[in-house]
Amino acid sequence: MDPFEVRMQFLGLLKRLNASQQSIQKVVGYALKYFSRCGEDLWDCIVEECQKGSINNRINILYFLDSLCETSLLAKAHSGTDGSQTSSYYVDYVSRDLGKIVEYVVPDGRQGLPNLMSTKQILESWRSKRVIDPQKVDDVMAALDSREDAKDAAEDATGPPTAAPLPRNEVFKRIEEDRERHKRLRERRWVQPVSHNSNSTQLASFLPLTDDGDGDEELTLDIEFENDWETTSDWNEDDDDAALDENELCFPPVHGQPMDMS
Repeated sequence: MDPFEVRMQFLGLLKRLNASQQSIQKVVGYALKYFSRCGEDLWDCIVEECQKGSINNRINILYFLDSLCETSLLAKAHSGTDGSQTSSYYVDYVSRDLGKIVEYVVPDGRQGLPNLMSTKQILESWRSKRVIDPQKVDDVMAALDSREDAKDAAEDATGPPTAAPLPRNEVFKRIEEDRERHKRLRERRWVQPVSHNSNSTQLASFLPLTDDGDGDEELTLDIEFENDWETTSDWNEDDDDAALDENELCFPPVHGQPMDMS
């Protein structure tokens, strides 16, 4: 196919995109297949459809980008074993145009509210898994929060604006698609980030230490530890009680007396 046919077929796939994994993976596979020939053109199609599509279709595109980034990093890990592969496929485009994409998916006003929470969930996932530079994600999140604050202040001053309601069939379609997406998010919540460095088959005790500035070379083990470290609270009385309960379960009292551990 010539580039024009590739572009038209891709636009057709984007217009028919829905929340099912089968639909998303079909578009992901097509985008990666023609990346070397038409990557920039296909990315322009994604941005265009994200700008012009319905509010429901825009959030579908964002979830499609989530899968596309994950698959792109896997493809890079498998194809760049000799270190010559420097491109992260579509991740570079997403990182470059992240602010624009989020602005299209969550437009100003009440129209963008249905997509706000899902967009924040995906951004948080990209930040914790280091799919996108965390600083870029923080900047976009800050812009979203500032827009919310400005909207709340405007509503306090002038009253809530009126917005055209979604058609009934669009509402039911959105409910079904949200249910499918949330199920997928629950399945993936425990999955740790994919290592960008394909040479990671050694035992953890023999892996080299890395720093935050190592970028793609930062090990998945370091990212997992950092995520747990940031979300773990300081030791407190609840931890003391839990430790005592665990001790009693492991070493139950004998004849009403605690087991002699000496």
